[in-house]
Amino acid sequence: MTKTMRAAVCVRAGGPEVLEVREVPVPAVRESWSLVRVAGAGLNRSELRTRQGHSPNVRFPRVLGIECVGTVAVSTDPALPEGTAVAAVMGEMGREFDGGYAEYALLPNALLMPITTELPWEDLAALPETYLTAQGSLDALGVAPGGRGRLLIRGGTSSVGMAAASIAAGYGFEVAATTRSEAKAAALTAAGAGHVLIDDGTPLDVRALWPEGPDHVLDLVGARTAVESLGLVRRGGTVCVSGSLSGWSIADFQPVAMIPSGTRLTAFHSDDLKGSAGAAVLQRIVDEVEAGIHRPHVDRVFGLAEIAEAHRYMENDQAAGKLVMVP
Repeated sequence: MTKTMRAAVCVRAGGPEVLEVREVPVPAVRESWSLVRVAGAGLNRSELRTRQGHSPNVRFPRVLGIECVGTVAVSTDPALPEGTAVAAVMGEMGREFDGGYAEYALLPNALLMPITTELPWEDLAALPETYLTAQGSLDALGVAPGGRGRLLIRGGTSSVGMAAASIAAGYGFEVAATTRSEAKAAALTAAGAGHVLIDDGTPLDVRALWPEGPDHVLDLVGARTAVESLGLVRRGGTVCVSGSLSGWSIADFQPVAMIPSGTRLTAFHSDDLKGSAGAAVLQRIVDEVEAGIHRPHVDRVFGLAEIAEAHRYMENDQAAGKLVMVP
């Protein structure tokens, strides 16, 4: 096996230009960690904020990437023989240790989820973080098969938003989703949203659609809209904050004043479905995508050499769906 590889190294905090594609040594395998030949990596906005310097635990230089798919190149786990197709998400990938923006990634065995699939790598790469987050968020909201109700998704044209719309619509829920761009409305409708609301920065008018408000709000915008979402959901409904498109912190949050009595505020973090905790869920999602029940919602595929361009594209909110990098 080659002793060097190409990797997109984030050399310091800054703009997309700090992502430099370099020839670096292939990581040396150690106990309880296996080497994965990366075939694709979904891109995520948390990586954008890490690149900007907003992840205080990250030390540069660092290979970013909180998820990847590929095959085991060198294994230290008999249950994961060489050649096994795997996915990995979170667990401090791309933060405490180098992640998926490379031709190879050295990953803890505990993070590796074996996958059986015939999907193209770029489609498979679009699924792990996106669909595990969408599924976990809907579970946290109580949106389940056979249920009934109204779901509002804020940040609908994010990859997680489109996945959540697809799953919830399949469950039989009435789905509304927001976007800041009218040009992206058709993508939301195709994903399963029955109603598309344009979020132009003014207070969102959901009552014209649902006078009592939605039963559930999945807020993927996060800090900027979470308090407003608590006022939009029907009294006794649930808001789940699972995204951070507008940042991680809510300034001057006052729970007693800002959470209406009886209304529930919860959250979901995709780290909860890493490794063995998410393996069966991800395999089911992969099977459903293969069966045509869901789509990977890939907006655009970039090569490793185009990683800076991909970050600019993501930072400019040009995507409707998932961005994928293939080495």
